[in-house]
Amino acid sequence: MPRIVECVPNFSEGREIRVINAIAGAISGVEGVKFISAEPNKDYHRTVVTFIGEPGSVAEAAFRGARKAAELIDMTKHKGEHPRIGAVDVVPFVPVSGVTMDDCVKLAHEFGKRAGNALQIPVYLYEEAAARPERKNLANIRKGEYEGLAEKLKDPEWAPDYGPPVFSPRSGAMVTGARMFLIAYNVNLSTNDTKVANEIALRIRESGRVKKDAQGKPVVDAKGTKVNIPGSLKAVKAMGVLLEAQNIAQVSINLINYHVTPPHVVFEEVKKEAQSLGVDATGSEIVGLTPIEALIMAGSFYAPEAKDERVKLEVAIKKLGLSELDRFDPLKKVIEYQL
Repeated sequence: MPRIVECVPNFSEGREIRVINAIAGAISGVEGVKFISAEPNKDYHRTVVTFIGEPGSVAEAAFRGARKAAELIDMTKHKGEHPRIGAVDVVPFVPVSGVTMDDCVKLAHEFGKRAGNALQIPVYLYEEAAARPERKNLANIRKGEYEGLAEKLKDPEWAPDYGPPVFSPRSGAMVTGARMFLIAYNVNLSTNDTKVANEIALRIRESGRVKKDAQGKPVVDAKGTKVNIPGSLKAVKAMGVLLEAQNIAQVSINLINYHVTPPHVVFEEVKKEAQSLGVDATGSEIVGLTPIEALIMAGSFYAPEAKDERVKLEVAIKKLGLSELDRFDPLKKVIEYQL
């Protein structure tokens, strides 16, 4: 069995093709790496890059990409819809075949140490590589985003895991770690009102929202702790964003365990909540790659009588509206077809 690791770094640049191509070139130039895609989003001002390969080659490619991004991206000028903490926002390592999660944790530590020292930026570890429980969740590390990073670094509790505990105005900070296969899945709405998208996100995401009283103030329990209303879906993170290019609002979702909550369950839940707010879920998109299993699950849900894998894929693509914004090509978007 080949030893294959997937890496899906997110860079805080989604508009300058010259910069995106330079980062992609730094990654794809490493021997032993198969470059899958670079998917920029102008509204998010962010590019998601996907590549796979042998662990050592993947770590080298991740470093070269991070180095090029640090050279070309200036965070003092960055504005975008998506939360971010630095030029190289997050670099996850994902076991695909012949490697364990522990192997990817070790890879994240080695990469984080090298990048922090060489690029002189703070590096935080998250998910399975997190050294502290409060850093497991990426959202906790990103809280305050790039704009709040200088103040955050003054707190000893937020000293980085690697690199200097000093604010780098140009590059910000970086997060790296090891995680299960994450599906970046976004649902399109028939409105450009981000308040609607945010409301749906709050209703479905596992973390839910803080309960508020009639005056809009947080409700607290007897111990003074804020009361939380959990969302309807497990292993789901979500927020509302505006896609200016299409003039639509979108529920931007991370499925951190598609075995717990697969895309079709999310789509149907968003559709239900959208209808309760007077809008429709018109389609969806997958950013980066997806395991074929997630699509087969959707195909089986929408067409339980189908037996052929190809038919199930076609049904899933149609019912989830995966080609609404851009044509969904399974040969390019399904990870098993890339190995």
